[in-house]
Amino acid sequence: MKFFSRKRIIYILTIILLSLAFSYYQNNVITTTKLTVNSSEIPEGFDGYKIVHLSDLHSKWFGENQQKLMSKIKKEDPDIIVFTGDIIDQEKTSQKPALSLMQQSSDIAPTFFVTGNHEWWSQEFNSLEANLEKAGVKVLRNSSEVLSMGGDQISILGIDDPANINDSYAEMGVVSQSLEKTLKDSKKNKFTILLSHRPEMLPVYQDANIDLIFSGHAHGGQVRVPFIGGLIAPDQGLFPKYTAGKYSSDNSTMIVSRGLGNSIIPQRIFNRPEVVSVSLSTK
Repeated sequence: MKFFSRKRIIYILTIILLSLAFSYYQNNVITTTKLTVNSSEIPEGFDGYKIVHLSDLHSKWFGENQQKLMSKIKKEDPDIIVFTGDIIDQEKTSQKPALSLMQQSSDIAPTFFVTGNHEWWSQEFNSLEANLEKAGVKVLRNSSEVLSMGGDQISILGIDDPANINDSYAEMGVVSQSLEKTLKDSKKNKFTILLSHRPEMLPVYQDANIDLIFSGHAHGGQVRVPFIGGLIAPDQGLFPKYTAGKYSSDNSTMIVSRGLGNSIIPQRIFNRPEVVSVSLSTK
C-alpha cells in the first residue's frame, strides 16, 4: 500500500512538473514567423524591405531589459519595426517593460506605434504617448508618414483604436471615419501600409483599398486547435476568423500577430509569443 502511494505521488509530481514546464514554454519562449508579401504595387526600391511586426506586449518582460525579445528582433535586421497596440495592460499599467522595448527598438530601426484598447482602458495613454515619443517612437494617431527607399516612396498610416469612444456598437463606423480622414490627409503613394489594432475590421480596410495591414488584438485565438486555429478572440468570439498569419482579400493583405503577452486569459496553449518578420517583394 505504501509502495503504491509513493508511486502515485511520484506520478502526480511528474505530471505537475511537466505541466509547469509546458506552460512556461508556451508563454515565454518566443518564436519568429517569417512571411513574404508579393505585390506589383510595391516599388522596386522596396523589394526585399523588411518589417518586424510586434503586438500585445501587455507589460510583459522577456528577460532582463527585454533581452530575449530584443535578440529575436535584432536577428531579423529590420528596415522598420511596427507595434500594433496593447503595449501595456489595463491591470498591469507599468510602462517600464514597454519603454525598455521601444527605446531599444528605435535604436535598431524607425519604430511606429498605434494604440490598442488597453492603452485607453488603462487611463495611462497620455503619459505613455509622451514617453514613447521621448524614446524616438513615431506614434501614429490617425496620421501618416512617408517611407523612402532607393528613390521610391510608400505611405505608412496608423489609426487610433476605437475603444476610446466607449461605444462598442459604433466602433466600425469610427474606424471607417478615422481611416477615411487619415487617407485624405496623407500623401498619395502607389503602396500603402496601415497599422490598426483590430483585425476584425478587415472589410473596412479593404473598402479603403489599403494594400497591407498590420493588426494584433486576437492573441492568436489564445488556444490554438490543430487543423482549426484559434479558439477565442476579443470582438470575434469563438472560432474567430482572423487570429494569426496572412489573410488576402481582393487587393488587400492583412498580417495578424499572435502577440507577446496575456491579459484576461493568462495562459497560451500551442500559441507561443510571436515576432513576425515580413519581407516585401515585387511580383
